[in-house]
Amino acid sequence: MDTAQYKKHYKEVIAPALQKQFNYSSAMQIPVLKKIVINQGLGDATQDKKIVDVAINEITTITGQKAVATYSKKDIANFKLRKKMPIGVMVTLRRERMYEFLEKLIRIALPRIRDFKGINSKFDGRGNYTLGVTEQIIFPEINIDQVDRLQGMNITFVTSAATDEEGYALLKAFGLPFKNANND
Repeated sequence: MDTAQYKKHYKEVIAPALQKQFNYSSAMQIPVLKKIVINQGLGDATQDKKIVDVAINEITTITGQKAVATYSKKDIANFKLRKKMPIGVMVTLRRERMYEFLEKLIRIALPRIRDFKGINSKFDGRGNYTLGVTEQIIFPEINIDQVDRLQGMNITFVTSAATDEEGYALLKAFGLPFKNANND
C-alpha cells in the first residue's frame, strides 16, 4: 500500500469498523491519526556539538522532513547544561509524510529489530501511544558503515481518540504489531 492507499484504507475499512465497534453516532467521533512525532534526546550533546548535527541529518533522512534541534529551558550545573543549549532533535509528521513513515515503520523497520515479538500496548490515558526504538539503524535509509554511535528515539502516535481502548483499536487497525490482542 502506498500513502494514498493507507488513507483510502482508513476511510473505507478502518473508520466504518471503528464506528461499528464503538457505536459512534457521528463520523466526526471516529478517532483519526493526527500526527507522528519523532523525538531523540541527546544527553552527550553538551560535550560535542557535532552529535546534534549528525542526529538532525539522520532523522531528516529517515522521515523525509527537516528535523529541528530542541533546546534546554534552564541551567542545570550537575549535567553541565546551560540554558538554550541543543539537547535533542525532533520532527512532527502530518498528512502524506505521516502515512509514508507509518508504512515504512510497520513494513520495513520494525521487522528488522532483532528478536522482535511485537510492541507493548501501554498508552498514555488519552489514546496516544509512544514507541521507543533503541537503534536508528533499523531504518533502511541509514547506512550502518557511516554510523558513529547508536541512538534511540521515541515515536509518538497522536490520535484524536478519547480513550486508550479507542486509540489501541485505531493503531491496531493500521497494522502496528502489538504483543497481545487485548489492551493491558
